[in-house]
Amino acid sequence: MRKKVAKFSILPILTGAIFFSFSTKEAANLDMYVTSSLKPLDYTVPNTEEIPEETVEVIKVTPQLGKSYVGFKEALGFKESRGNYKTINQYGYMGKYQFGKGTLKLIGVYDTQLFIDTPELQEAAFYANASRNKWILKRDIKRFEGKRINGILITESGILAAAHLAGPGSVKKYLRSWGATAFSDAFGTTLGYYMKKFSGYDTSFVQPERKAKAIIAIS
Repeated sequence: MRKKVAKFSILPILTGAIFFSFSTKEAANLDMYVTSSLKPLDYTVPNTEEIPEETVEVIKVTPQLGKSYVGFKEALGFKESRGNYKTINQYGYMGKYQFGKGTLKLIGVYDTQLFIDTPELQEAAFYANASRNKWILKRDIKRFEGKRINGILITESGILAAAHLAGPGSVKKYLRSWGATAFSDAFGTTLGYYMKKFSGYDTSFVQPERKAKAIIAIS
C-alpha cells in the first residue's frame, strides 16, 4: 500500500519540474516587430475633380464604297478637292468636284455662291453633268469600251471621269484618234491618267440625258 502511494506522489513532482523547466527558458524577443522606428506612411488620394479626364482618340472610319456609283463620285471628288465643298482653286473652279462657271450654266446653275454653300446642289450638279456627258458620248462608250488605248483599258466610268476633267469634246478626240490627240489640264493631269485611275466603276446608275439639269428643292 505504501509503494502505491509513493508512486502516485512522484507524478505531481515530475509534472511541476517539467513546467518550471519550460518557464525558465528565454522569453521570445518581440522587438523585431516594433514599428515605432518606421517613417509614417502618407497616402494622398485625389478628389474626383482632380482626376484628369481620359483622352480618347476618335478615329474616323470611311466605309468601303467599292466600285459603285457612290464610290465613283466620292473617289473623283477626293481627287479633285479632297472632298471639300467650299474650295475654290486659283483658276476659279469650285466645290467638291471643281466645276467651272461655264459647265455650271450648261446644267442650270447660275448662282455660284448658292452652289458653294449647298452640298446637295453640288451633288446634283455632278450627276447632271455625268448624265449629259454620257448622252454626248454614248456612241463612243459603245464603240471603245473594253478596248485598250496606250495600254489603258477603256471603261464607261473612265470615259465619264475623263469627260469631267476635260469635257466630252476632248474625250471624243482622244478616243477617235486612239490616244494620238492628247490633253492635259493646267496641273498637267491627262485624259489617260483619269481613264486609268477611274476605270471599272459601275456607272449604270447614271442615265444619259441630253438636257440634264441640276435641280434640288430649296426650302
